[in-house]
Amino acid sequence: MKKIASILIAAAALTGFSASAFAEAEKTAKPITYSFEGPFGKFDKAELQRGYKVYKEVCSSCHSMKLVAFRNLADNGGPGFTEEQVKALAATFNVKDHNGNGEEIDRPALPSDYFPSPFPNDDAAKSANGGALPPDLSLITKAREGWHGTFNQLLNGIGGPQYVYSLITGYEEPPADVAKVEGKHYNPYFENGVWISMPPPLTDGQVTFDDGAPNKVDDMARDVSAFLAWTAEPKMEERKQTGFEVLIYLVILAGLLYAVKRKIWKAVH
Repeated sequence: MKKIASILIAAAALTGFSASAFAEAEKTAKPITYSFEGPFGKFDKAELQRGYKVYKEVCSSCHSMKLVAFRNLADNGGPGFTEEQVKALAATFNVKDHNGNGEEIDRPALPSDYFPSPFPNDDAAKSANGGALPPDLSLITKAREGWHGTFNQLLNGIGGPQYVYSLITGYEEPPADVAKVEGKHYNPYFENGVWISMPPPLTDGQVTFDDGAPNKVDDMARDVSAFLAWTAEPKMEERKQTGFEVLIYLVILAGLLYAVKRKIWKAVH
């Protein structure tokens, strides 16, 4: 019995150590701030335009953005591209279509088209990425913890964009006591463990910005994470404006109701 008890104690200690080591290996998102945080925050158009360029030149080679149309780049509250610029940007992508004979062809994208996938199907995407399927980035920041609710963001940070930024900038050499995994890269900010199939996507100076903005890895990661925050919630500024107007209306309504109450019940008091 003593021997069995010793084994159980040792197993419990080992399990506790393993869980503790794993918990210490994973890290929470870095607490960076964005211009669009808070009830009155707005997107920085220049930042969104730079983020689009990072997506186009780096991310689009593996990741789709199927829920975003090129015309959305000219919407209010977005990157602020003109309609002519959107036409030119769309034309740099090719999309599948059919000619008059019903034959499949490739043609330059139009503003009405959605961002295409870089792969013809999921199997091709997995084959090109070591068996891992690159996620669509349309709603990637919405899918990460902390994005939902303005007050939640005030208390806990912006969540999704911080996660994307942290993941991009979070690649490290694994600790000496951690065995390397073939074909994987160590990233303690990855939400599904510390090993990720995607290699570090950015290097300093990889993208040159038209406005001459800094292009270190941190700078590009911030820009593209902000851009992906916009793709996930393109009507955010409109929603905040509507919410502010509703609050003003409710304050005025409450004042009027109080005045009516005082008028009606004045004689009683």
